[in-house]
Amino acid sequence: MTAVSSPVRVRFAPSPTGLLHIGGARTALFNWLYARHTGGKLILRIEDTDAARNTPEAVAIIFEGLKWLGLNWDEGPSPANDGTSIGDHGPYFQSQRGAIYKKYVDRLLAEGKAYEHEGAVKFRTPKTPITVPDAICGDVTFDRTMDPDLVIQRKDGSPVFHLVNVVDDLEMKITHVIRGEDHLSNTPKHLALFEAFGATPPTYAHIPLILNTNGSKMSKRDEGASIGEYIENGYLPEAVRNFLCLLGWSPKENREVVPIEEVVEKFDLPQVNRSNARFDINKLYWITGEYMRAATLDRLAELAVPALKKQGVIGDDYDAAYLRSALAIVQEKVKLGKELGDWLSYFFKEDFAYDPAAVAKVFTPEGLENLKTLRAALAGAETFTAAALEESFKTLAAAQGKKIGAYIHPIRLAVSGRSVGPSLYHLLEVLGKDRTLARADRALAQFPG
Repeated sequence: MTAVSSPVRVRFAPSPTGLLHIGGARTALFNWLYARHTGGKLILRIEDTDAARNTPEAVAIIFEGLKWLGLNWDEGPSPANDGTSIGDHGPYFQSQRGAIYKKYVDRLLAEGKAYEHEGAVKFRTPKTPITVPDAICGDVTFDRTMDPDLVIQRKDGSPVFHLVNVVDDLEMKITHVIRGEDHLSNTPKHLALFEAFGATPPTYAHIPLILNTNGSKMSKRDEGASIGEYIENGYLPEAVRNFLCLLGWSPKENREVVPIEEVVEKFDLPQVNRSNARFDINKLYWITGEYMRAATLDRLAELAVPALKKQGVIGDDYDAAYLRSALAIVQEKVKLGKELGDWLSYFFKEDFAYDPAAVAKVFTPEGLENLKTLRAALAGAETFTAAALEESFKTLAAAQGKKIGAYIHPIRLAVSGRSVGPSLYHLLEVLGKDRTLARADRALAQFPG
């Protein structure tokens, strides 16, 4: 664990403007990781001073995204968005902290460090160079000699981002500010305000930007930019969280699937990469597949039930044991929750359609004759397990002097409407004898040859 001189207090301070961007989610994650690694606290602060852009719905989206990713906070606003706080401090909605900000503005005015200008209030920006010590970027020098004085309060009396950011970090005793590198240029202004208040600034750590594969900065409109997309498409949150960890950090062992407990143990600010991170949707898709294959049936069912209900595959009266059996045999094929409906629909629907191309290829006169022969053999089967079914298929094929595929392809199409799917013998075992025979009869009736 990292040695620190005082209890670590970090914060995630999103502005609720309609979505939780993947960059914001990664910032929240890195703050959460550092807090958990050091035994510190993560404060959630909603920067909602822009009344024209911020909505309760947008705040709810932030809560939903953080909770979906498993990023619990220690202090900050309650999910009810009622101004109460979780912890001993708060509330942490900036829109409710106007009196605090006014007190600090008045103090700067009284000390001659700020002045009124055309109805607004400006801070006297120091006109000297400054070096920002950054835990990730190293020392970065800024030339402030030509910087204009900084507006800290607008004509309408509302405080500006730079002021409220510093005041809240000071009031909330933030020890480390971990945020995107696009805020690095704001840091000289913030350090100047800390100095004006006679306060020791937090340690700053600016994490690299997230770029598209073509090297452009990832915007809100790009594919994969919103956490809501991953929720909607049925990604496993633990897989998305793993992927986000790798956007600027790595375990240094050429590994990409890393348990979150191990990341917490190893994560530290000096290990965060200085170079920008490349967003690779294909890597995320692969990681999600790895998590899907490793998931327990309980975890898969937890993901599958709401997805399948939403897609109309199952209702409230679904057979839980049957669903788990079906999930077990398609698990290696599925990567996203949205794919579950396609892989599992025929397990629960008897009126499924048949793939026309497969029908033309498989339900030939010979293929249908082979289906009839197999159907008769299956009707006499005493044991309907995958192992017993495989043996009976082999016995039938040998007796008829045919390849086993002559029977596999027609029955697969008959019971699923498709030419591909999970292991056939396990598929038939899950469907059961009665359902398998009924589906064979349906196909033979619909395609009499």
